[in-house]
Amino acid sequence: KDRRLVPTRWSITAVDSIVSRRIVEEVKRYPLINEYRVYESHYLDNHFYVLLAPRPWMFELLESWHPGSVWVKRGYKPVVVADYELHQGRKGYASNVGGSYYASRLAVAEHLRRERRQAACVIFREVHQGYWIPVGVWQIRENVRKALASSPERFDTLEEALAWIEPRLSVPMGRWL
Repeated sequence: KDRRLVPTRWSITAVDSIVSRRIVEEVKRYPLINEYRVYESHYLDNHFYVLLAPRPWMFELLESWHPGSVWVKRGYKPVVVADYELHQGRKGYASNVGGSYYASRLAVAEHLRRERRQAACVIFREVHQGYWIPVGVWQIRENVRKALASSPERFDTLEEALAWIEPRLSVPMGRWL
């Protein structure tokens, strides 16, 4: 009698959230990575840059939605949105980026658990006009997994890592920050 039917996309996000929250609690017990790393992936005119930093667990997903993409049909400038959590986690739903947040957090948490390391993570996602039909959060989860499966660029400082990312983004770094 307590069961409820919910849209599939809600249940997928709920599973991503529950599973990643449990993995993150495990990851918080691991030692920090010892360098700044940047991973990247591109698919369906979505561009991901995953920055891992040698800091205690923290997670942020930043997205820029460009005119002509699925979320910004008209206009002249990209819309930048974000959601984040600090070490203690989130209390409410990541409503700015929605299911993308939980799908990408799951991929990062899985990666760090495999490495038995902890890191702070910031993901820059740019959604360009070639992405005009949403295909679901699986695309975000798999893009982040694909990025993290590749060899990262490695840096000694945050400034060096951001300087490497900046020319690859179409939105200026100042706007992201």
